[in-house]
Amino acid sequence: MTRASASGLLVLHSVRLAGFADTPEVAQRFGLEPVQADDALRDFQRRGWVQHSRFIDLSGWSLTEAGKIENERQLARELDESGARGALAEAHRDFLPANARLLAACADWQVRPSPSDVLAQNDHLDPHWDAGVLAELGSLEGFLGPLIRRLSGRLARFGGYDTRFAAALRRARAGDHDWVDRGGVDSCHRVWFQLHEDLIATLGLTRGEAA
Repeated sequence: MTRASASGLLVLHSVRLAGFADTPEVAQRFGLEPVQADDALRDFQRRGWVQHSRFIDLSGWSLTEAGKIENERQLARELDESGARGALAEAHRDFLPANARLLAACADWQVRPSPSDVLAQNDHLDPHWDAGVLAELGSLEGFLGPLIRRLSGRLARFGGYDTRFAAALRRARAGDHDWVDRGGVDSCHRVWFQLHEDLIATLGLTRGEAA
């Protein structure tokens, strides 16, 4: 049976996954009303779980160390109450080989070795090279759909990673290179990174343990 997460958990977790986000982005991540997210964020700020920062023309929320601990406490409690720990651990094991492929594909998108420079920047002038990367991302899209159905069948908040990845890949195939690996948009790499972070946080792992 699919478990729906509490709204407070979703708000705090949205900040964790984004790293740094304004209130509308925090709300949008899990389909919450902006006023609902704003109220929760103000409460979490008073509790010392989030902080609001401004950098020139950017402003947004990020987790404090106390907030990260609280987020992981809430996730662990939800996971145990749902009885989904074993299923998510198995899904994470299946995810890791695909994660290595995604990282390799993004590296190939950024670097195209030449006879004189094995680390030459990919200038995207070789359509066959780029087509190979996009084909690999398409294969990973095929893997992601069943994985997300498995995960969201236990915890509803895992839904949507596959459709977000597919949307980014469509844009990349249409010729917009940013949608492969740029950090400022919902690119293939950003969606995949957030899924990895979601699995790590939910299972209480570190990046080193989850490699």
